[in-house]
Amino acid sequence: MKLPYAEPYRIKTTEAIRTSTREERERWIREAHYNLFKLDSDKVFIDLLTDSGTGSMSDRQWAAMMTGDESYAGASSYRNLADAVHTLFGMPYFLPTHQGRAAENVIFSALLKEGDIVPGNSHFDTTKGHIEFRRCSAPDCTIDAAADTQKELPFKGEMDLEKLERVFSENPREKIPCCVLTITNNTAGGQPVSMRNIRETAALCRRYGVPLLIDSARFAENAYFIKTREEGYADRSIKEIVREIYDHADIMTISAKKDGVVNMGGFVAMRDKELFTRAMSFCIMYEGYITYGGMAGRDMNALAVGLMENTEFEQLDARIRQVRLLGDLLDEYGVPYQRPAGGHAIFLDATRILPRVPKEEFIAQTLGVELYLEAGIRGVEIGAILADRDPETRENRYPKLELLRLAIPRRLYTDNHIRVVAAAVKNIYDRREEITSGYRITFEAPILRHFTVELDKA
Repeated sequence: MKLPYAEPYRIKTTEAIRTSTREERERWIREAHYNLFKLDSDKVFIDLLTDSGTGSMSDRQWAAMMTGDESYAGASSYRNLADAVHTLFGMPYFLPTHQGRAAENVIFSALLKEGDIVPGNSHFDTTKGHIEFRRCSAPDCTIDAAADTQKELPFKGEMDLEKLERVFSENPREKIPCCVLTITNNTAGGQPVSMRNIRETAALCRRYGVPLLIDSARFAENAYFIKTREEGYADRSIKEIVREIYDHADIMTISAKKDGVVNMGGFVAMRDKELFTRAMSFCIMYEGYITYGGMAGRDMNALAVGLMENTEFEQLDARIRQVRLLGDLLDEYGVPYQRPAGGHAIFLDATRILPRVPKEEFIAQTLGVELYLEAGIRGVEIGAILADRDPETRENRYPKLELLRLAIPRRLYTDNHIRVVAAAVKNIYDRREEITSGYRITFEAPILRHFTVELDKA
């Protein structure tokens, strides 16, 4: 008989997690003002809030941490990371930062001025926050098909080139400091972008003289989908595909807490020396000296190893298989989600799961609270709360998609945990007609409100 699949790693250390009663969870979520971010982690059974910094590092990464060079300037750990960055991405200049939003802060401080326009394929929350905080606009140029959760496309996170060219042609070139291409497209459901679309987006940017910035948090997973779904790439290694992707880019930012499989870290890299010189000053002001930025030497060592390990097919395959398992179970139960299954998460279609909750009462957030009450599982809302308010009218923005993201950390949970998640979602879907109301906001910050928002029952 054919042997079943087994993960390409062994588990050396475990961490105890506790279960809880529904009565306890009702009290805890009420005390957290119905904001899943405000729950203490020991009150969560299966934590799918994010895959950022929550994965399990390898033995080689832990070993590398022990040899970290903590010198303030010129540390060997910086050279180790620089070698990995140059090898994988081919970028001649880079600056370490403590995480992805810090990389955005450094590069946007060097690039953006008030009134600028930064188009992209569904900017994620911190990216849009950094842009709008600087009183710039962030038009969304994602393909329309991304808004249909039940439509099956191999590359559903792509840039719509007609929309992008419209932005380019209708605005002065000096108003567009860069174009952002996010791989994979998190806001659209962890959906990948094809090499063809990357190549054509880069060509359009070059035609208009606009630098292409790739938001790279899940670059390796995007390369995996190119290898497994795009014609002509089946025999190419992940590392070869990654290098081809970045041959088309002028700038990259990365939260290395995802596909670098570290608990903290990121960087910004670029080809232009003059831009690097400008960004260098902001790195020193906001993060630290240019050979450590916001990172300890031990973390740079762990990241250098993690980048090389996680661009091997077997590691990516094991991780994406687990995401696909959750999708397969939800298919079996008839639960709607953003199809096909993404690279790092399943994005539940909250509007279809809770059809009786008004959009003004935050459908995806309501689903997130219900899932926590059901089984102690924590996800994150990708909907109207995250979409925030229009910076001009201050009215709530209601996106086309109301999603609850269930982000699966790398090498952290077993398939049995995934089965618990699927069963809990099914239970909610089975009683969907009973859930008719959601939540109202009682406190919100002026920007990036979803992290600290407080709510009460509507």
